[in-house]
Amino acid sequence: MRSLLRTPMMAPLVRDSALVWLASGVVGVSFGAIAVAGGLPLWVPVAMSLVVYAGSAQFSAVGLLLAGGGPLAAVATGLILNTRTAAFSLAVADVLGPGRFARLAGAHLVTDETVAFTLAQPDPARRRAAFWVNGLGLFAAWNTGVLAGALAGTALGDTATYGLDAAFPAVLVALVLPALRTDRSVRRAALLGAALALAVTPAVPAGVPVLLALAGLVVHRHNGGAA
Repeated sequence: MRSLLRTPMMAPLVRDSALVWLASGVVGVSFGAIAVAGGLPLWVPVAMSLVVYAGSAQFSAVGLLLAGGGPLAAVATGLILNTRTAAFSLAVADVLGPGRFARLAGAHLVTDETVAFTLAQPDPARRRAAFWVNGLGLFAAWNTGVLAGALAGTALGDTATYGLDAAFPAVLVALVLPALRTDRSVRRAALLGAALALAVTPAVPAGVPVLLALAGLVVHRHNGGAA
């Protein structure tokens, strides 16, 4: 992995990943502040971010805990929200590299943003480098932001007023736009997934629309096979 991270493609990948890292850190600050301001001990959001490392699942779990829900309900919610990473892991399995350690570490770094950034690269070597550069940087930025937010605690006030929750979705949209423009099959799958998610949003709990949006992949597979 060391030789991979020393290649000439490093600088462009770091530059392109910087916006994702920044957004991750900003949302991490929001998460840490919300958790501590709500009454949780500082170590809870920090440990959760290191071990679980799943933004949407962490927000949902902390929301349940602060609303009076039990730990089992929080864990179950996180597991449901993170089932989508199973499909993401299959999409990037060939870029993690050989060895058990690389696969274990890579599995922990799989996120929506890292997978989107990786799959947007034009060749296998660049995809592999992109995964590790973006994934490691995102992990560091998220955990640094969470720690900073947790330390700040109530000093930030109501973090919702800053609109920090919009940073991550905006960056993710920017990452997937190139693929949507160049691949008709991907575009159709994305449109179907988005339509399904929007249709069920008023009737199902938060996080479920994201899972149902994965049904759009059926269209992509069918078109890919026909091509």
